[in-house]
Amino acid sequence: MDFTMQLRRVSSKTKIKLTNSKSKSCKKRKQQNCRKNDKCVCMPMQSSSFEFPRIWKELRLKNQLCDGVVRCIDGTEFKIHRAILSAASPYFRALFTNSINRGQPETYEANVSAPSKIFALLLDYAYTGTCSINSSNVENLLKFADQYEILGVVQLCCRYLLDELCSTNCLGILHFANQYFCNDLVKRGQRFVKHNFAKVLIESSEFVHLDKNELKDIISDDELNIKNEEVVFDSVVKWINFSPRTRKIYFFELLRCIRFGTISRDNLLAIAKHPFVEEKLVTINYNFKIFCSRSVLQECKEYMTSVLAQTESVVCPGNVDITNIIFRPRISYDVLFAIGGWSAGSPTNFVETYDVRADRWLLSSDTDSVPRAYHGLCTLNGVIYVIGGFDGNQYFNTVRRFDPVNHTWNECACMYHHRCYVSVVMSDNKIYAMGGYNGRIRMNTAERYDPFKNQWEIIPPMQKQRSDASAAALNEKIYIVGGFNGQEVMRSAEVFDVKTNQWSYIPQMISARSGVSLVVFDNTLYALGGFNGYVRLTSGEKYVPGDSPWWTEISEMMTPRSNFATVILDDYIYVIGGFNGSSTINFVEYYDAETDDWYDASPMNLNRSALSACVISGLPNTKEYSILGRSQQEWGQGAEIGTT
Repeated sequence: MDFTMQLRRVSSKTKIKLTNSKSKSCKKRKQQNCRKNDKCVCMPMQSSSFEFPRIWKELRLKNQLCDGVVRCIDGTEFKIHRAILSAASPYFRALFTNSINRGQPETYEANVSAPSKIFALLLDYAYTGTCSINSSNVENLLKFADQYEILGVVQLCCRYLLDELCSTNCLGILHFANQYFCNDLVKRGQRFVKHNFAKVLIESSEFVHLDKNELKDIISDDELNIKNEEVVFDSVVKWINFSPRTRKIYFFELLRCIRFGTISRDNLLAIAKHPFVEEKLVTINYNFKIFCSRSVLQECKEYMTSVLAQTESVVCPGNVDITNIIFRPRISYDVLFAIGGWSAGSPTNFVETYDVRADRWLLSSDTDSVPRAYHGLCTLNGVIYVIGGFDGNQYFNTVRRFDPVNHTWNECACMYHHRCYVSVVMSDNKIYAMGGYNGRIRMNTAERYDPFKNQWEIIPPMQKQRSDASAAALNEKIYIVGGFNGQEVMRSAEVFDVKTNQWSYIPQMISARSGVSLVVFDNTLYALGGFNGYVRLTSGEKYVPGDSPWWTEISEMMTPRSNFATVILDDYIYVIGGFNGSSTINFVEYYDAETDDWYDASPMNLNRSALSACVISGLPNTKEYSILGRSQQEWGQGAEIGTT
C-alpha cells in the first residue's frame, strides 16, 4: 500500500484506539503542554549532538550483559539492556523501575502491543540514535513511539512527514498529525494547504472528505493563497457535489467565507445564477428524514443580492472598509519589491511593495541609505541583493543585502568592477553580474558571487561589450540580450553555459533593444520593450532555447518603455515603470502568455525608471507587506482604513 493510501486510511479513522491507558494520559499531558507552551514536544528539531557509544550496538547484537526482556504482540522476544531502553523512553523507565508501585521490586520483563518489526526499529533508535523510516512504516512507528514516549522517534517521523508533504498527501498528513498532537507538524501542514490550495483542490483525493468545519477554517483564512475568489467558490461546489443530499444545507454558511467584493461583476452575476443559488428546491437527506430547506435557498438569494448591491455602490475598491469580509483581500503569498531607480531628475532609495491580491502599491519605510539607479537585483533564500548602479556621481561596485523579515540592510563583498547599466541574474544559488558601464567604457567582463562565501570571482568575458542589456537564467545557462556597446544599440544575444564555462551566440532578436527586459516564463525567453536607437518600444518577442530557430513577436505592450523592471507574479509577466521617451512613468501592466494579451494593473506611487524589482514567496511576515496588515496597523493608530 503506497504512502498516500496509508495516510488516507489513517485520516478516515474517527478515533485511534490505544492499547495502554498510560499512553492516553501521556497524550493528554503532551496536548496540555503543547497548548500551554505553544511548542510541541513532537516538533522536528536538530538531531542531538550526543554520540551513541558503539559498544551499545555491539552488546545488543551479541546479547551480552542483557538484563531484561521485551515480548512483542506476535510472540517475538528481544533481550535488552534496561538502562539503555529507559534512557530513551520514560515509559519503560517507569515500567522497569516499578516507580508506579513504590516499594515493589524492579521488573525485568515487559509485554508490548507493538509488532516485532516496529519494536526493532524503536530499539535501533534507543541504541544508535537513528532508525529507518519509510512510507510503509511511518504510521505504526509514530503510533508506537508516541505510545511508549520515545520522543526522538516521534521527532524523526515528523521530520520525515514534513519532507514528504505534497499536494496529494498533505491533508492525510494533517489528519495524521492531529491525532498525535504533533502541533508543529499540524501548523506546517495547515500552512502548506493554505499556500498550495489550488493544487490541493485539484490533486488531493482527500479534499472531498474534509468535514464542514475543516473546509470552513481553510477558506476563511486571510492567508489562503489563491489567484481569485472563484477558486474558493469552485472548492465549495466541489465539496458539496461529493454528497449533495447531505451537504447542501451548509452552502450558505460556506458561501459567506468567500470574498465576493474582489470578484468582477460579470463573474458575480454568473455565480448568482449557479443552480445552488437559483434552484427552487433543495432536498436534503439528514438523520434519515427528507425535508425541503427553503430557508437555505432564501438566505443564499438574499446574500447574493446584498453582495451585488454592495459591489455596485463601490466606486473605488481600493478605499473600501476592509473590515467588511466581502471586500477584504487575502494576504498574498508573494510580495513584489520595487527598489531604487531614477525619479524627478535624481536617483532614489524608495522601496515600494505590491499587494497583488488588493492590486495596491505600498510605500515602505525600508529605504536604503544609498540612493541608486541602473543597478541589478536578485533574491536568494528570502534575501534581496542590490548590485552596482549609479547615484548621479559615482559608479558603484558595491553590493547591498536587504532582509525583509528583519528589515535590515547590510554591506556585502564588493565586485571587482564598478558597474551601472549592469545585467544581473541568479543561477544555482550564485549571482552573476555582466557587462555594464564603469564611467569610461562599456564592458564585456563578467563575475560571479557566492553569497555563502561572500566572495566574487571573475568568469570568462562575454563576446560583446554590453551595457543596458538584460539577462535571465534557464536550465543552468545564462542568457543576455541587446544593450549598447558605446556605438550602437544591439540585436545580438549570447548564452553562458555554467557547466562548460563558455559563451556562445544564439539567434539575434528581431529588434535592437537597449534598456530591454529579459525574463523567463514557462521555459521561454521574453525580450520586452527597450530603446532601438530612435524610439521607446512597445514590442516584445520570445525565444525557446533548443526549440525555436529564431525569435517571434508577441503582442505589444500598452505603453512604450525602456529601463523598466520585470517580474513573474501569479503566472503573469509584470512590467513596472520605466521611461517612455519623454518622462519617467509609474504605469504597470501584465502579460498573459496563454492569451497573448496585456492588462492594466495599479500604478506605483512614484514615477521612476532604471529601477529593479523582484518577488519573494512565503515570507513569514508577508502580512506586513499587505494592504490588510498596513490598514490594520494604521487603523490601530487611528488612521482611515484602506489608505496608503
